[in-house]
Amino acid sequence: MVAPRTTSRKLLGRLSLPERTFVADALRTETVGGVLLLLAAIAALVWANTPVKESYETVLDLHVGPSALGLHLSLQHWAADGLLAVFFFVAGIELKRELVAGDLRDPRAAALPVVAALCGMAVPALVYTLTSLSGGGSLAGWAVPTATDIAFALAVLAVIGTSLPSALRAFLLTLAVVDDLFAILIIAVFFTDDLNLAALGGAFTGLAVFWLLLRKGVRGWYVYVPLALVIWGLMYNSGVHATVAGVAMGLMLRCTTRTEDGEERSPGEHVEHLVRPLSAGLAVPLFALFSAGVSVSGGALGEVFTRPETLGVVLGLVVGKTVGIFGGTWLTARFTRASLSDDLAWADVFAVASLAGIGFTVSLLIGELAFDGDSALTDEVKAAVLTGSLIAALGATVLLKIRNARYRGMWEAEERDDDLDGIPDIYEQDDPAYHLRMADIYEGKAAEHRRIAGLKAAELEAAERDRLAEVAGGAGDEGDGPA
Repeated sequence: MVAPRTTSRKLLGRLSLPERTFVADALRTETVGGVLLLLAAIAALVWANTPVKESYETVLDLHVGPSALGLHLSLQHWAADGLLAVFFFVAGIELKRELVAGDLRDPRAAALPVVAALCGMAVPALVYTLTSLSGGGSLAGWAVPTATDIAFALAVLAVIGTSLPSALRAFLLTLAVVDDLFAILIIAVFFTDDLNLAALGGAFTGLAVFWLLLRKGVRGWYVYVPLALVIWGLMYNSGVHATVAGVAMGLMLRCTTRTEDGEERSPGEHVEHLVRPLSAGLAVPLFALFSAGVSVSGGALGEVFTRPETLGVVLGLVVGKTVGIFGGTWLTARFTRASLSDDLAWADVFAVASLAGIGFTVSLLIGELAFDGDSALTDEVKAAVLTGSLIAALGATVLLKIRNARYRGMWEAEERDDDLDGIPDIYEQDDPAYHLRMADIYEGKAAEHRRIAGLKAAELEAAERDRLAEVAGGAGDEGDGPA
């Protein structure tokens, strides 16, 4: 009896057309935001290392907000607790959309980024723990190197000009979204000290009202924005990090379309389209401006590699992220009997894994929470995050540049649209109408080339006749001359 054949599933294969369109739009905004993030980080570093650095500290410590509501906060706290709530709100919508409408709604497809993200968080935490233990350092910062900053990673891709295929870009985006979710869980579980149960109950009540209004189809920003601010304020006063409110509200939005209502896109996608530019272009860069300003000197950079806590952060980002994500991807392929896409090699997965070692926004946030009360160590950990992210970016740049010619060919194939119908040709290979359109196009081109060939042949024949006439005329003239 012949054994039944099993089909091998491909990892990191071509995206579906709707998913490709969504990823392209999302990454376009994130890339612009990443460049702004990079500029903000540079501005913070320059500001904190010039003769006017005292003004930087003054701005960070400037307190604004109503004291009666427990929200008289410094600008640095507003950036970390307020602006990043917008960032996590978008992350919550992204994750919800991926799980209910994106490629991750298939559990087999979801296994790869989830396993890779989990391994990409567990291994850096383990690397930090071992490094810190061996040096007698604090274990409080174990979560610092666990997060990937997608905006910063895309900014690096934009700067180095690599033509990374959409499947790898989507893999990187999904990795970042999944580990953002786990990062917020880490923050909620491990960095919550004293709970104010009354405020927490009020926050959950507000979230219940938020969910009920969504289910009833109530519309209007003037309803949801004030409610979201109340929920955020209550969550902050509860002792749970306020960004948890953002991701919770993002996960509540409906991310499936209702065809009977004539929806072209879901409410979640609509809100994300409106809020993502605010998150990528304003919230995250401002957070970087208020968080990345650390004193940089030769001695300080040297201490990054000698102090166990900071060395653990650097090794966690550079080594732990790469090994964790690459290992998680390989294990997924090994135990699900899946194989890598024919267009890619394991070297490509390794390069993307090294790019994921750029941990900036969430790593800085966790660093502030982990070493709250020790400003000197907090600044050193921030310097370690910057150093590790820079090393990871440089390493990824080298690896991606080696394969860039291959990526460029794949990118051009993904973008080719010879029939000019707005859909890349690679998605229409099974459509008979596409091949009929291409046949008409090539027949038209063939007819045009035949017409041009006829004209050129006639021109050549005329030129040849003129040449022969000139030769014949010249011969006659020579015969009529004097002997």
